Amino acid sequence: MYIPPLFSALRQAFASGYSLNSLKGDISAGLTVGIIAIPLAMALAIAVGVPPQHGLYTVLIGGSLIALTGGSRFNVSGPTAAFVVILLPITQQFGVGGLLLCTAMAGVILIAMALLRAGALLQFIPYPVTLGFTAGIGVVIATLQIKDAFGLENIEPAANYIEQITALASAFPSIHLGDTLVAAITLAVLIIWPRFVPKIPGHLVALTVGSFVGLALNNADISVATLGQRFSYVVDGISHPGIPPFLPSFMWPWEFSGPDGKPLVLSFELFRQLLAPAFAIAMLGAIESLLCAVVADGMAGTKHDPNGELLGQGLGNIIAPMFGGITATAAIARSAANVRAGAFSPIAAIIHAGVVLLAMLFLAPMFSHLPMAALAALLLMVAWNMSEPKHVVHTLRIAPRNDVLVLLTCLSLTVLFDMVLAVGVGLLLAAGLFIKSMSELTDTASVSRDQHDLPDLPDSVTVYAIRGPLFFGAAEKALSVLRKFNPEIRVVIIDLRAVPMLDMTALAALSNVLIDYQKNNIGIIFLGTSARVRHKMRRAGIRLEHNKLSYVSNFSMAKARAQRWLDDEAQPHDSQPEQPDTTQDSV
Repeated sequence: MYIPPLFSALRQAFASGYSLNSLKGDISAGLTVGIIAIPLAMALAIAVGVPPQHGLYTVLIGGSLIALTGGSRFNVSGPTAAFVVILLPITQQFGVGGLLLCTAMAGVILIAMALLRAGALLQFIPYPVTLGFTAGIGVVIATLQIKDAFGLENIEPAANYIEQITALASAFPSIHLGDTLVAAITLAVLIIWPRFVPKIPGHLVALTVGSFVGLALNNADISVATLGQRFSYVVDGISHPGIPPFLPSFMWPWEFSGPDGKPLVLSFELFRQLLAPAFAIAMLGAIESLLCAVVADGMAGTKHDPNGELLGQGLGNIIAPMFGGITATAAIARSAANVRAGAFSPIAAIIHAGVVLLAMLFLAPMFSHLPMAALAALLLMVAWNMSEPKHVVHTLRIAPRNDVLVLLTCLSLTVLFDMVLAVGVGLLLAAGLFIKSMSELTDTASVSRDQHDLPDLPDSVTVYAIRGPLFFGAAEKALSVLRKFNPEIRVVIIDLRAVPMLDMTALAALSNVLIDYQKNNIGIIFLGTSARVRHKMRRAGIRLEHNKLSYVSNFSMAKARAQRWLDDEAQPHDSQPEQPDTTQDSV
């Protein structure tokens, strides 16, 4: 059995020559990406319905383990915005324990995908499907942030997007001035700062400015909701605001609280209900991680190991939930920043996890003052970048009509229903449209006698040429032409030189055509079949044992064979009956 290599990216980096300059680049990149990751990890954890420290645990455990064991030198893993639409419903239905258990199940699926060498298969997912569901996820994430960005109150969880929009509209009279101001100022800094000072992460500056604005507004008796007001932790029976300033302890995922606040009770039914979302998490995690690795390779001129990366992602998502970490996968924005900051090896991602650890241990009390509106503004910016509206509009303008249909279908279904349905329908739609397009490339036509030196062929011989692959989407249409022959025809030459492949549906349809020909004592000559096609036809029973069936390599041989059969038919009926033509012409 194939076993993907562990630590493949780390070994590749060391094999290429790790030096002091490489270490300096890793440290610089790790510090930069770590600063970016801290607020994002907390914001994304809140977005999926769990306390913010779970996002930091994800970076600390999952991010470092994936970097250490995975197959990409530059991928930086942690919570990502793409998972919000999948993870939030799981948290709402099964609680934190259900989310962590589902993440561990997804990790097992990712390892199975690595063992099955599925890394190369993900390249067959059409681009309009990927662009459609990522744009749809961006729309959903942006909608989820409206509540905290405007400080809206009394909004219950909605069953679908339409109900969510309705609930937000109904709650809009409860808008809070303080939260709105903080969100607006934070968003403005996020947009403007990178244009003038790109070397300093805009996330850090924007949240700092937003925190000071929130503090000033609270001092002016204009209320602004903060992370410490929303979340707390308990030590020795005493509740403290914000996030805990200590490392997570080991717990089995099902020992965390379920939807009723009590630990989950393991059962077959629970695993059955979590299996579908676990597959969705694994598929999206694989797509995101490998896409991210391709982008990083393009920037750095390296090559990743796709199955090694899937193995690392699987291990990270199995171990992280045992310490409170939620789903982790590689993030394109953080990985790209990692490359730009000078990273050389996975050590940069491990250092980025170390930065998060130090922030947890020494800055946790400060995090309780972060305004929820500022974190919402940060996720609004993430959603905008993720949805890529300019790119979507450009694609809609230039893409073929079928691709536009797939993109809009995936985007709409992601927003209105869920990503799992969107990807499934998108893949089926893309496959159906591709099959339709391919079937239009296959046709069967009668060859006129002024081609291929055919003028001297008898009128009782006809020639058909089949062009294109004969598969289930095209076989019946292409072969139906062969059934429409003149009763006076005694020999049919079928030119298969332009047929690269045929499947079982085509073989079955071709066999039925030949049965009709043999009932009418019509000879069949296959011209120019490739060795692969000829082998398939013989295995399907289309052999030379029949009296009038032959394989030839050129038209001269076909004409000679046809003339011999016609001459045999013209002989007196009391002559010796013809023996089966068991000779095989060289092809």
